[in-house]
Order: sequence, then structure tokens, then C-alpha cells
Amino acid sequence: MLTQKRLKELLNYDPETGIFVWKVSVSNVKVGDIAGTDCNGYVSIRADSKLYLAHRLAWLYEYGYFPENFLDHEDRNKSNNRSANLREVSNQCNARNTGNRKDNTSGVKGICFDKAAQKWVAKIYLDSGCYHLGYFTDFTEAVATRVAAEQCLNWSNCDSSSPAYRHMQKKESMNTEKHIRSKMKMTQYETIKK
Repeated sequence: MLTQKRLKELLNYDPETGIFVWKVSVSNVKVGDIAGTDCNGYVSIRADSKLYLAHRLAWLYEYGYFPENFLDHEDRNKSNNRSANLREVSNQCNARNTGNRKDNTSGVKGICFDKAAQKWVAKIYLDSGCYHLGYFTDFTEAVATRVAAEQCLNWSNCDSSSPAYRHMQKKESMNTEKHIRSKMKMTQYETIKK
């Protein structure tokens, strides 16, 4: 089993960039070479004849142990192994921090359009299955319901970039901007009126 001490003998790790650099020459690598190869989007590194995922090595390097649970790339970029981007989470939390499915047409996870009902449907998935949150004629209402469900389940600690939450922030920002513009027009109108 690789230890933090042995890892630090073999590699340097920069927590700001997430990059490992070899400190020793091993088979076909030289001192100073960047360590790692692409493995389905993750970076993998062979150390002492065993293959490791770089984000798990980063955790060992920084904290002295391999995580018991899952390591989540907070920004969802599998190759971004910066220390600040990694967090130890449960399997459920790791599964929540995913992007939209490829067949998602609404742009928001858990929201789809039911053609038969001609309404938006909000859903949320938990270990125990899919929970139907309701049918909505208004897309924003469906998204707001999804956000409320995420918040009730404390998803903000798991899904740092929830599409539903981002949509509501954008909507709120647009409404604030419209409100400011209308206030400016009222002020201009009152000035002209005088």
C-alpha cells in the first residue's frame, strides 16, 4: 500500500495546479516530467507498479490517507485535481454532482416537458427512486420547485452547480435588471413631465 511518505519520495504535487511531477526517474520517465496519463477523462499515475487515480493521490499527498468514501471534483472536471476542487463525499453526494443527461432538452436537471399533458414536469431522484414533484404550465415554476426540493434535501452541499439553481439565479438577475430599467424609465418620464 502506497503511503504519503513514499508518494512524496516519488512525486511532487502542486495543490494550486493539481499537477504531479516526477522526482525520480522510473522506467520511461525522467525527473521533472509531468506524471499521469488520460484514463476516461481522469488522470492516472502508476506508482510502485500500481495504477492510481491522480485525485486520490492528491488527497493522500495533502492529507496523509486515501479517502474512505468518494472524492468529488467539485467543478465536474475529472482532470482538475487542484486540492481546492476535491472533496470527500458519500456515493449519493458524488452521484448528485453530475451534469444534465444527454437527452435533456430543458437545460435543467430534473425538468422535462410532458407532451401528452402539455406541461413541464419536475422530478428528483433519490436512492429510493424517482419522486414526482408536480406538473407546471410555467417552466420557471417547475424549476423553482426543483430548487426547493434540492434545498430541502441539502443538495447545495453536493451539487455545487445545480442547473436548476443557476437558472433561478439568472432569472432573478434578469427580473432585477428589468425592475431597475422600469424604475429608470419612470424617473425619466417624471423628469420629462416636469
